[in-house]
Amino acid sequence: MSTDEPSGTATAPPDHAAAPHPGEGRLKRVVFLGSSLLILAVSIWAMITPEGAEDTIGVMVEWISDGFGWYYFLAATLYLLFVVYVAVSRYGNIKLGPKHSRPDYGLFAWAAMLFAAGIGIDLMFFSVSGPVSHYLAPPEGDAQTVEAARQAVVWTLFHYGITGWAMYALMGMALGYFAFRYRLPLAIRSALYPIIGRRIYGRIGDTVDLAAIIGTVFGISVSLGIGVVQLNYGLNYLFDVPEGTAAQVALIAVAVLMATVSAVAGVDRGIRRLSQLNVLLAILLMGYILFASSPIRLLNSLILNIGDYVSRFPSMTLNTFAYDQPTEWLNSWTLFFWAWWVAWAPFVGMFLARISKGRTIRQFVAATLIIPFLFTLTFLSVFGNSALFLVRDGDEAFGETAMNLPEQGFYGLLDQYPGALFSAGLATIVGLLLYVTSADSGALVIGNLSSHLRTPLTDAVPWLRIFWAAATGLLTLAMLLVGGVDALTNATIIMGLPFSFVMFLIIAGLYKALRLERMREEALLTSLPSSLSGRMTHRTAPEWTWRQRLARTMSYPGKHSAARFVDEVCRPAFQEVAGELRRRDVEATVTEEMDEELNLPHVGLQVPIGEREEFVYRVWPIETATPAFATRSVTAHDTYVRFEVQLAEGSQGYDVMGYSKEQLIANILDQYERHLEFLRMHREAAARSALPDHRPDIAEVHLPEDER
Repeated sequence: MSTDEPSGTATAPPDHAAAPHPGEGRLKRVVFLGSSLLILAVSIWAMITPEGAEDTIGVMVEWISDGFGWYYFLAATLYLLFVVYVAVSRYGNIKLGPKHSRPDYGLFAWAAMLFAAGIGIDLMFFSVSGPVSHYLAPPEGDAQTVEAARQAVVWTLFHYGITGWAMYALMGMALGYFAFRYRLPLAIRSALYPIIGRRIYGRIGDTVDLAAIIGTVFGISVSLGIGVVQLNYGLNYLFDVPEGTAAQVALIAVAVLMATVSAVAGVDRGIRRLSQLNVLLAILLMGYILFASSPIRLLNSLILNIGDYVSRFPSMTLNTFAYDQPTEWLNSWTLFFWAWWVAWAPFVGMFLARISKGRTIRQFVAATLIIPFLFTLTFLSVFGNSALFLVRDGDEAFGETAMNLPEQGFYGLLDQYPGALFSAGLATIVGLLLYVTSADSGALVIGNLSSHLRTPLTDAVPWLRIFWAAATGLLTLAMLLVGGVDALTNATIIMGLPFSFVMFLIIAGLYKALRLERMREEALLTSLPSSLSGRMTHRTAPEWTWRQRLARTMSYPGKHSAARFVDEVCRPAFQEVAGELRRRDVEATVTEEMDEELNLPHVGLQVPIGEREEFVYRVWPIETATPAFATRSVTAHDTYVRFEVQLAEGSQGYDVMGYSKEQLIANILDQYERHLEFLRMHREAAARSALPDHRPDIAEVHLPEDER
């Protein structure tokens, strides 16, 4: 039997003794206990001594703002530049998954989940408050001028724009690449494999995942806290429900319950449907305000906002206000938003990777940067400009309310138009759905992050998702008791800082892996002439060779034929190649492991090369539906067996079922020569770059790619 990991696992390479042997939903004890105990401790501390917690948080935020304000600006810009570079470069064609993989979701469902997972109820909270605040108290220049009005919406767009979505795209493409292409766990630690190697399965990996969970829980708590305040006022507006702690506790409990139901239902039945409904209702609300207000005036403003955003974006990106720094404004807006995006990046990135298997990196980045932003741009422009029109037309009371009590500003705007009860009711439903989709996708992803899972598409056990939904609700309540929304925003600035450093390590790991991916392709092209040279062609029966090839193309064998293929072709071919390699003093092992579902073995060859690399070639049985164009009569339930070639980097997508022994040996040697050529090219590149030879290498990964 092989020493390899079982089919479908997502763990370390087989020779790593410390690698976990995953069970279905088995806890990462250090990650789960460390993060949950810290979050519970902070929550209890905040509830017991709210004033002490508020003072401590304030001191830490002031320290970060003074010492790391510039860093947040620079980091956010570098994340964006890297993501755009990867998308437009030659690496953009690489898929988040094997080359033959296809997307799991249609465009609308995928786009809806991209938006709903990455934006919470805060979009409503700040869509009116943001522009009005920037108009009445701009970071630079005179207030209540035409220039202040133009800046007002653009600053809000800037904080919700492509810079933040680039952080999601960075995490999503890194995690999707390593999880679906190399069968590493769908966890933050996997993106560091090219940097620290197998140590991702030890304490370093645990620390990275723990930091991601803590930042994520605090980031989600901000949205939930804002949502509680917003919904509380909405219910007061509609049904005279009193504002206060009692109502907010009840809303948190309702949100936790709804999030639990949705998260337990899973992505397909819960989160996807809520996301699609959410987007449709948000479009309806936006359209209602557009036509109830002044459509032509709003459309003119929308086009102006687009032009201003494009023209001003470069200078805004690195504008640290060094000569006259509005510290309070920066803490409340830009620094808070960049820290918030960083805090959300682990969980949103994991969720986006989870739903984006089969997309190319270019498709993924383009969709993540463009689709949600276009919706956000339109939403903020419609509501923000509508609010600015009211203020500029003389409604000073509304402006003061929107700036100082954001939860009232949104409903105050709706109250200016006919059918306010309808629009306010619709807004409350949209807000509740945005609230729940943030909580349920967060609970799902945090549960996955704190578990050893069988595959990247497997979800954590239901009780763990319930726990994290409740823990997030508890932290939200604690922070609201400390200082309301301000305490939540300050806590996010603190918790986002450590993970921002991890994101630079993720950039380094992903770039190294993509370079090696390109080397593999170049090695294939370099070795292709020798592969096509026909050195292993079976010369004794040329007529049989082409007839055999035609018969193989038109056959759809069952399990009996597959078992005979293993006995008569695979096993002898692998044994002969291994025997010849051993005769030439090269260590080689034939591996075999039974697939319990198909009752067919996976047969493979492992050849260690040097101290770290290893050549891995497997034939992997997969049962799939017989195509409708088959010449024989088939039914919808007919299936046949393929034997796909698996290498270290995953499935190659082609079938060797029906090969003769000589043909299979030729294919093994073709791939072996390709691997040696890849290693030669990699060594030369490393020598040119003066890289130390002892660094861990993504070429070490040799994990099974179960795509059944």
